Amino acid sequence: MTANNQVNQSRVIRVHPSDNVAIVVGQGGLPAGTRLDDGVVLGVDIPQGHKVALTDIGEGERIIRYNEVIGTALSAIARGGHVNENNVRLPIPPTLDELPLATREAPPVEPLEGYTFEGFRNPDGSVGTRNVLGITTSVQCVAGTVDHVVARIKRELLPRFPHVDDVVGLNHSYGCGVAIGAPAAIVPIRTLKNLARNPNFGGEVMVIGLGCEKLQPSTLIDDAPVKIFERSADALTHDETNDDANVLSLQHESFEGFGEMVEGIMEMAERHLERLNRRRRETCPVSELTVGMQCGGSDAFSGVTANPAVGFATDLIVRAGGSVMFSEVTEVRDAIHLLTPRAVDRQVGQALIDQMAWYDDYLAQGQADRSANPSPGNKKGGLSNIVEKALGSVIKSGNSPIVDVIGPGERLRKRGLTFAATPASDFICGTLQAAAGMNLQVFTTGRGTPYNLAMTPVIKVSTNSTLGRRWHDLIDLDAGRIATGEASIEDIGWELFELILEVASGRHQVAADRLGLYNDLVLFNPAPVT
Repeated sequence: MTANNQVNQSRVIRVHPSDNVAIVVGQGGLPAGTRLDDGVVLGVDIPQGHKVALTDIGEGERIIRYNEVIGTALSAIARGGHVNENNVRLPIPPTLDELPLATREAPPVEPLEGYTFEGFRNPDGSVGTRNVLGITTSVQCVAGTVDHVVARIKRELLPRFPHVDDVVGLNHSYGCGVAIGAPAAIVPIRTLKNLARNPNFGGEVMVIGLGCEKLQPSTLIDDAPVKIFERSADALTHDETNDDANVLSLQHESFEGFGEMVEGIMEMAERHLERLNRRRRETCPVSELTVGMQCGGSDAFSGVTANPAVGFATDLIVRAGGSVMFSEVTEVRDAIHLLTPRAVDRQVGQALIDQMAWYDDYLAQGQADRSANPSPGNKKGGLSNIVEKALGSVIKSGNSPIVDVIGPGERLRKRGLTFAATPASDFICGTLQAAAGMNLQVFTTGRGTPYNLAMTPVIKVSTNSTLGRRWHDLIDLDAGRIATGEASIEDIGWELFELILEVASGRHQVAADRLGLYNDLVLFNPAPVT
């Protein structure tokens, strides 16, 4: 898709000349009787973001948007009629064994040089956009204790360490009563391990466990020496053996009562904070950025404003040598035929197909189908079905070659554009992208959501200006200006790219951070629970 979406007096947008539908732009929609520039007269009121038929569409005939078939008409739709989920039949998905693999020659692009941000360099070579103490857990049983301690650390310790941005408890619902030996259990386990390795935690691993759980704390840091914290017999004596301790179990026999458990965690946290506080931001190239792209609360504008602008920014980051991941299998599956040709080689193309097939089987086992997505809010925003949603979603990936595919919970392996397979759930996708190593996220929304992550800054981009104005204190960038003709996709893409650098450098605070809004981490666990 190009920046030149066809707009009739900023009232409807027709993405491609072959489309037989267009979406209504203006706030409040358009009333019956409205005449468009091409002579189409609306037969009914059509809400903002919803589709109007530009031609007569007979029963069974194809409905085309983005120059792609998004469905067939369940009944005849007159020219000027309202096209929505009630009169569109969901088409069959692309057959996975007939897709072209790595057939597109990568477009020639010039490297983008000279752009930098101020980040925190880590011992493993990664770079953080924040300097955060992360306290992960091996089991849900200790979540209340960790919340209690995090509040105390923020109140009593953090003011003494001005170069540490925050302390974050990585609570979750896993760890016991689960079949950790089941093949699919690798997904939540590697997710937890890789969350602790996120670049924004600076390599300081701190794990709180109970002691009797199936998922032992040492499992989460098997790539580093495990050093158990023990309470000294004399609480006033500094125990040097605890200086590098990274694991504390509440059931350890050295603790007498809850108070000593808490003091032990506080003591261990203080030593981690001391090391983190020595770190300083330094100038880093954009090649050290790892950005996750996600959409949630989507609407019909997502695929013509915010997501294309995100795709433009994606290409800029890739041109500068950085890493970008896009995700959400169910919102890729029906547009997979547009992605497999962009794979850098047949192996990557096959990996894309394998992830689609795995998720097809996963949904079938749960007796779910593609009609479970989109949500009621997506439909109210004008999206008729998952095909239309997917076609607008994949545009976040820009035009760059896809260099790799990783499974849920895996860590990013290559610079460039990667497909990170995740469910479409906002908070599960965000958790898995954080585990993959993202140090900043861009999140587009048309319906609005206060979603945010404590460990990683999240830039919120609105797809329409109605939301941008109404949620003025929750939206960081309004891409709706593309729909009204005030800005182009390229304009907003560059604006987003520069905002990414400002946020990554700590010079700009995103809206949800200013308000202190944060979502819980949510693991994807396809394995049995015992």
